[in-house]
Amino acid sequence: QGRIEKIAMPLPKFPKPRTAGGSVIEMVVIIAIALGFALLVQAFVVKPYQIPSGSMEPTLDIGQRVLVNRFIYHFTDPKPGEVIVFHPPEGINGTRFGNCAVDPGDGPCPEATPGQASDTFIKRIVAGPGDTVSIRNGFPVVNGVEMNDPDYETRPCRGGTGCNLPKEITLPPGHFFMMGDNRGNSEDSRFWGPLPEEWIIGKAFATYWPPNRIGGL
Repeated sequence: QGRIEKIAMPLPKFPKPRTAGGSVIEMVVIIAIALGFALLVQAFVVKPYQIPSGSMEPTLDIGQRVLVNRFIYHFTDPKPGEVIVFHPPEGINGTRFGNCAVDPGDGPCPEATPGQASDTFIKRIVAGPGDTVSIRNGFPVVNGVEMNDPDYETRPCRGGTGCNLPKEITLPPGHFFMMGDNRGNSEDSRFWGPLPEEWIIGKAFATYWPPNRIGGL
């Protein structure tokens, strides 16, 4: 009375490949599914990138590898201090203000250079929409305050191009001012202008290679 009987449910049995050819096909399908899943993750979630230049030294060295969160900016806005991967303007040529859309005078390039390149850059956001920006001794002066953040190290500007740009510019809506941590050796917003938000790929959040540099950003 009041007794509950347990009913054993037989586990489903899946047919095993009966031939060597069937085993090969099964393995090919498994590999294809795994590869497809990996490609989806890289396309929409997290993607690895290798650092191609010294513009982010000493934070990131040439050849170092980082992981980039590709979906975070669907839920939050990019913020100053974050390291991001993005598409730069087309035709960057390494000359002083060679890509600037208008004559910058004595200030940073005030307008975004048109034309999105297929290349990828990695830099740090130093200012956002509506901020005023000038450059003093390689440091961004944002809304009148020199931004020398103690949370990360920079390589100083030593009198090179773009180290002192005292004329203020105002960033338009939806644009960000990018700089490399190696302030004397970085092709960045000083020379080609504010970055449109739609050119941002994602936020670099960790480095995984080489092993002695594993950690967060």
